Amino acid sequence: MTAEPSAPGAPAIYLYRQVDRDDANNREVTYERIKILTEEGRKYADVEIPFLKEKDRIRGIKARTVQADGTIVNFDSKVYEKTIVKAKGWKYLAETFTMPDVRVGSIIEYRYTDEIVSGYVYDSYWTLSSELFTRLARFSLKPTYFAPLQWSWPNGLPAGTKPPSNEHGVIRLETQNVPAFQTEDYMPPVRELKYRVDFIYEIEAIETDPVKFWQKFGKARFERGEDFLNKKKAMEEALASIVQPNDDADTKLRKIYARVQQMDNYSFEREKTQQEAKREKRRNISKVDDVWKQAGGYGAALNYLFVGLVRAAGMEAYDVAVSTRDSYFFNPRVMNTSHLNNDVVLVRVGGKDLYFDPGTPHVPYGLLPWYESDVGGLRPAKDGGSWIQTPLPDSSESKIERKAELQLSDDGMLEGKLRVTYTGLQAFEMRRDGDDEDDASRKKILEDSVREVVPVNIEVSLTNKPDWDGSSPTFMAEYTIKIPGWVSGAGRRALMPTGLFSEGEKHVFEHANRVHPIYFHYLYSKVDDVTVTMPLGWKIGNLPAPIDQDRKGVAYTSKAEQREGSLHILRTLRMNVLQVDAANYRVLRDFFQSVRSGDDQQIVLQPIG
Repeated sequence: MTAEPSAPGAPAIYLYRQVDRDDANNREVTYERIKILTEEGRKYADVEIPFLKEKDRIRGIKARTVQADGTIVNFDSKVYEKTIVKAKGWKYLAETFTMPDVRVGSIIEYRYTDEIVSGYVYDSYWTLSSELFTRLARFSLKPTYFAPLQWSWPNGLPAGTKPPSNEHGVIRLETQNVPAFQTEDYMPPVRELKYRVDFIYEIEAIETDPVKFWQKFGKARFERGEDFLNKKKAMEEALASIVQPNDDADTKLRKIYARVQQMDNYSFEREKTQQEAKREKRRNISKVDDVWKQAGGYGAALNYLFVGLVRAAGMEAYDVAVSTRDSYFFNPRVMNTSHLNNDVVLVRVGGKDLYFDPGTPHVPYGLLPWYESDVGGLRPAKDGGSWIQTPLPDSSESKIERKAELQLSDDGMLEGKLRVTYTGLQAFEMRRDGDDEDDASRKKILEDSVREVVPVNIEVSLTNKPDWDGSSPTFMAEYTIKIPGWVSGAGRRALMPTGLFSEGEKHVFEHANRVHPIYFHYLYSKVDDVTVTMPLGWKIGNLPAPIDQDRKGVAYTSKAEQREGSLHILRTLRMNVLQVDAANYRVLRDFFQSVRSGDDQQIVLQPIG
C-alpha cells in the first residue's frame, strides 16, 4: 500500500483504531495502527500520549514497527514525560517516545492503558475524529453499575456509521472511512466540531424532559449551596474587618472582591511537595467560615465566600453554574450536568446584574475570564432556578495600547522608548501567561511579545517591573527598542512603512478556503501611537492617504501626519465580532488583506535642499 484513495496526499492514515473503556474498573485501553505513506508521515514515529495529571495514569505502553517486508522491530527504549501546557489550575502532560526504524511504508502500532482516577469516571466519551484519515475504528464502553446511563452524538456520526448499540451490557460502535479532522487557526473548541459520542450518568432515574431535568439539578444545587453558606454571623464578623459602615455599595463590593482575591487559591497554586502540604495542615472545608478561617480555598469555595460576604453587606448575591466556552458550547437540551463545569457570582445592585469570579486569579473587578463571558448558566433556586447569560465585554474594554517615542538616525535605525498597556481581558491573559514563571521567563515573555509584532528583527529590553501578581484592570510594560534598517533608501529618497507593529496581522487568514467557523476568544482593540523624530537634514516628503474602514464588526484606521520636526502615526484595529460562519470567511479575509495593504503603505522621506 502506497496511498489511500479516500485521503489523497495523506502523509499517514489509521489502518485501525480501537478504544475499550471500562467505567466499572476505571480504565481505558487504546490500540492504534498507523501506516506511514510519505516522508512527511515519518513524524508520527514521535508518539505523544496526552493526559491530565490529576485525572490519568498511563500504564503498560507496548509498541513496535512493522516494515514493508514483514520485519518487526519492537520498541524497548525509554518513555519520557513532558509538560504540554498549564492552564486554569490543570497540568496537561504527555508520555512521549520514538518508534524504532520508521520508514516510508512502515506500519507503527502501539497499545496503552489509561488508569482513570475514580472521581473522573463520569466524564466518559469517544472521539471518532482524528487528524488522520481512519479506515476502521471500533469503540466499546462497559458502564459502571452505580448510575443509569444515556448517550448522544451532538455533532452527528460519520457517513454510514450506525448509532451505538447495547450488546449484553456493553455499548459498542464501529465506524469506517472517517475523514481527517482539519485544524485551523481561530476555530471553535474541537469538541464542538469533531465526531464524538458523549456518555451521561445520572444519579437518579434518567429524566427525558429537559425542563424537569434542570429543575431537579437546580433544586439540589441550591440546597447544597445554602447549607454551605449557612454561617451568617461569621460572615458579618468577617465583613467588619473589610469595609467601613459608611462605604457605599460599590466601595463595599470592590473591597470584598479585593480581599477574596488576596486569599490562597488552591485551584491555581503550584504543585506542593508532601512535606509542604503536611506543614500547612489544611482542614477540610465544610462551611463558608472555614474558607475565611484558613484564608484560602479552591476557586469554587472562594466564590461562595464572596457570596456570603456580599450578602452580609446587605446585597443580593447568588452562585451561578456556568459552562466554559473553551471546552464546548452549552446546550440545555443535552442533559449533561458536567457541562456546567464552572461557577460565577451574580450580584444585583441598583437594579443591575453584575458578574464576578474572584475564584480565578488576576480577573479585574467587574469582568469574567473570557471563557466564562457570553455563556449560558443556571442560577439555582428553591423552584429549580432560572437561566442566565453572562455579559460579553465590548472591544474597548480589552485593549492593547502601544505608545512609542522614537528617534530616526541617518542610517535608517529607529531607537527609543516603548510603553505597552494591556487593559481588561488583555491584562488578565498576560498575567496568566506569567503564572508559575520566574523573573527571567516573565521578562522573556514580554520581550518576545514585542518581537512578535514587529515585522523585522529588533533589539528590545524590558525596563520596568510590571505587576504580575495583581488583578488591576491594566498591566503596563516599558521597553527600550532598536529597529535597524526600518527606513530603506531609494535613490535620493528614503521609504518608511507605516505599520511598525503590524506583524500580528501579516499572516492572518491567508488561506483561500475555510472549513470551520472563525471564532475569537473575546472582543478586543489595538491602538498604536508612534512618534518618530526626524534626523537633522531630513524632511517628510509624501504621506499616504488616511485609511478609515469600518465594516461594523471590524474596523481599521491608519493616519500619518507631519508635526514640527517629527512624524506621528496612529493606527487602530477593532474586532467587535466573536464568531463568523465559514460562508462569510471571504469578507473577513478581504478585510485583513486591506489591513496588510494599509500597513505596507510607505512614507517618503527626503533630504532638505
